[in-house]
Amino acid sequence: MEPISSCRACPLVLGGYLRWELNLVVRDQARDTRLVEETLVKQGCIVQVNLSTKMLTTVSLTIKFNETVDEGRRMKSSTGRWVTGTNFFDRHTELKLLQQRIEEGNHVSLTGQRRMGKTSVARELGRRLEAKGWVFLFADIEGAAGPEDVIAELAKAVQRVQPLAMRFAAGLGRWLGDRIEELSALDFKVKVRAALDAATWRRHGEKLLADCAHYEKPVLLVVDELPIFLKRIQNGDDGPRRVDEFLSWFRQVLQDHANESLVVMVSGSIGLRPLVERLGIPDRINHLDPFRLGPWGKEDSEACLRLLAESYDIQMEDAVPGAVYEKLGIGIPHHVQSFFARLRDHSIKTDGTCLTVEDVDYVYRNELLGPSGQNDLVHYETRLKDGLDEANYPLAMEILAEAAVVGVFSVTAQHCLASDYAEIVDDVRARIVNTLDVLVHDGYLEESGGDYRFPSLLLRDWWSARFRGHHVPLGDRQRASR
Repeated sequence: MEPISSCRACPLVLGGYLRWELNLVVRDQARDTRLVEETLVKQGCIVQVNLSTKMLTTVSLTIKFNETVDEGRRMKSSTGRWVTGTNFFDRHTELKLLQQRIEEGNHVSLTGQRRMGKTSVARELGRRLEAKGWVFLFADIEGAAGPEDVIAELAKAVQRVQPLAMRFAAGLGRWLGDRIEELSALDFKVKVRAALDAATWRRHGEKLLADCAHYEKPVLLVVDELPIFLKRIQNGDDGPRRVDEFLSWFRQVLQDHANESLVVMVSGSIGLRPLVERLGIPDRINHLDPFRLGPWGKEDSEACLRLLAESYDIQMEDAVPGAVYEKLGIGIPHHVQSFFARLRDHSIKTDGTCLTVEDVDYVYRNELLGPSGQNDLVHYETRLKDGLDEANYPLAMEILAEAAVVGVFSVTAQHCLASDYAEIVDDVRARIVNTLDVLVHDGYLEESGGDYRFPSLLLRDWWSARFRGHHVPLGDRQRASR
């Protein structure tokens, strides 16, 4: 069979549909249908493909698009929000693997360092599953202060599916009234929250999840920022016990409804595994299949930059995408998008002149690392506080300052840090190991031969700019104290 990518050759727009004339030899109808469908999905389209003929050299396909058909693909620049559809780039393999796991009924923990696009991947997966008849629910529980708030957020997500909302509301009678269908999602959430307290959240939460599990269509429920919520209740009164209680309840409910319609994916901007391991309850998440989302490679990062430049009619030298990647050091999608947005601004300021490698260097130094880039990067320090215990936070700052200023946090530096903090922090060596585990899990550092370095040169350079004026390398402190 000829390469499926040849389907791009002959598109015709026909009243909301796009028709391709393909030159194929169809030997296996099921297999070849999948190949065509996967290729078109890679182009950012929701498609439904039918091959009804065999052993022909020409096959006509009619594909319906949810988005407006345009000449060529156009992609919007996005620096602070999740994206789907034509604005979603790459992740073909990851989406295919995730979709396979979800369709097989596996609950998933989506992990990965910050700004890697976990929320966008989850929403794009949901969008594609909806096109196949699934129900997609998304609940962001970052602001939840307790389990009651979590159940209210889940109810808000369910509200958009009226049959599910009606079933759940039946158990809350007087709290919701008779006109459930007239309530907005926010009003539904507020009324549900008013009905919940410490004695009732488990029962109503189980009812809501059971309704999803018994629904006539398969349901994907994404629970975003679960670790942030758990860290918040951990820091409160009787925190560790309450974290254990919630996770144990959640696991039991999902196990009670195994092999039914509900599949759950959890994600977050701090690590779930390090949190439960610190509390000594790692088995509370053993029902979640971990899936780590990595960075784009060099080829994909450069392709994204070229597509963005074409979408905005920006001229640039052929070497510019490669120069951007070399500056970043790693293809974190948000950083690639942020770099392009500032290059685009620079192009406008210079009257649309062709962008050069020198422009890349200027924008990197003066924009990404300058005052305008602070909002993007300060997020890393904020989330660091969320992901660590109070005693471990200053150790993390020392480790990151050393890795940024010196270029590496070495085995020798680790011994020096333990010596410096031995009289300040209890069990300092174990705390350093735990802190390094979190920093690696959350993508700040990577380990090689016992040494730790920043994989992101942007993050390294930003951290170095902040601390190089007053960070004394750990080895120099030891020599000065002798």
